[in-house]
Amino acid sequence: MTCFTEDFLLDTPQARSLYHEVAADLPIIDYHSHLNPALIAHQHRFADPTELWLNGDHYKWRAMRACGVSERFCSGAAPPREKFNAWAATVPRLLRNPLYHWAHLELRRPFGITDRLLSPATADEIWDSMSARLADPSFSAPGILRQMHVEVVCTTDDPTDSLADHHVDAQYGFQMRPTWRPDSALAIDQGPSWNAWVDRLGSAAAMRIATADDLMNALACRHQVFHAAGCRASDHGLESMPAEPATDVEAAVIVAEARAGAAIDPLRTARYQSWLLERLAALDARRDWVQQFHIGALRGVQQRLCAILPPASGFDTIAAVDYIKPLAGFLSRLDAAGILPRTVLYNLNPRENEALVALCGSFEDGSGIGRMQHGPGWWFLDQLDGMTRQMEALSQLGVLANFIGMTTDSRSFLSFTRHEYFRRLLCRILGRDMAGGMVPDDHVLVGGMVADICYHNAKRFFSFKPT
Repeated sequence: MTCFTEDFLLDTPQARSLYHEVAADLPIIDYHSHLNPALIAHQHRFADPTELWLNGDHYKWRAMRACGVSERFCSGAAPPREKFNAWAATVPRLLRNPLYHWAHLELRRPFGITDRLLSPATADEIWDSMSARLADPSFSAPGILRQMHVEVVCTTDDPTDSLADHHVDAQYGFQMRPTWRPDSALAIDQGPSWNAWVDRLGSAAAMRIATADDLMNALACRHQVFHAAGCRASDHGLESMPAEPATDVEAAVIVAEARAGAAIDPLRTARYQSWLLERLAALDARRDWVQQFHIGALRGVQQRLCAILPPASGFDTIAAVDYIKPLAGFLSRLDAAGILPRTVLYNLNPRENEALVALCGSFEDGSGIGRMQHGPGWWFLDQLDGMTRQMEALSQLGVLANFIGMTTDSRSFLSFTRHEYFRRLLCRILGRDMAGGMVPDDHVLVGGMVADICYHNAKRFFSFKPT
């Protein structure tokens, strides 16, 4: 027997009404993902369920490793069917883990598998059913996005990327927009790899980069290219937030030394990073972009396997650092200079929910609706408890009605069911409030709020218009 019915998570009549009549069929605005744009642009067809469902999915790999599955069946070279069988054997052990919910929602949509749970006993029939559907042209990479009612999907792109794959035709039925992710520009402490990246940036911008001014000119050039390709948001992945910025003179010296091959110590690295982040924010403000900050990931902590496996293989964790004060100083400097863009702040440690919601409220100035956003539960927090706690903090200390809702933050083409998961949870929370007398039992009033959070707010906030 399966619990994943049409009313999954919807435990009041009000929740069921909100979800089925309002939320379920709204288009998806996925404003932050790590999908490969080439797979979309070239209408990639997936060879088998493993390629689509398991390849590159570090969420699943972490769970499989924890259940004693060898790396050969995760990121290794085992045959696709054997990897699938290892995943099928893992899933029954994941009760109360969000992966159990996600896996069966992904079987339900778009594969239509609703009458069985994944296990070793059902692995053969589920593999065969998925394989048969993948043979249908509608299960190409863009076809899956259309089936999931995606209206806009934003990828994550380095300033040196050509963006050639983002020029998709209107026939795709959705917009694919790049997102500016200049993390490599910040990594000046990485010496040779930073210099190699700066050389690539120079090639992309058709200019030689020797000085800090050269670096900023090249970044500004590429920023304009991204804007022309439909980019309307930047994103930064930070473990913490650097504090006081370097002066222009100090930054010039640091960049010159780094370009000459000198090692940059942690203190000067942080001052350079803060200097650069302020100048990147000025570029965003000039073009009316949204700036996003994903803060709090401690990456690559398992050094033995990280040395032989590619990045994003599932060996990162939650950092426990105090960054609220330097972040407040950064936002205040931007505000004082008149260059504070619309901003989304994501935390990976749940202890920071209330602090970030309160911080966002401190920089609202009445010039727009919800200009400062506490981002949805991200990575380790995009599960029922993490999303609930984020929305509770936002409800108590901010304005939930202004929330821009869910995003996938994923490399998987099946992850759009996370929007369904979020929408069901939102409707459960509000439905319980309606049933308990905490909010009016008014379908029109509360339903309008649901529609805004699930769709309209994000579309307005990111200024997504037809390209």
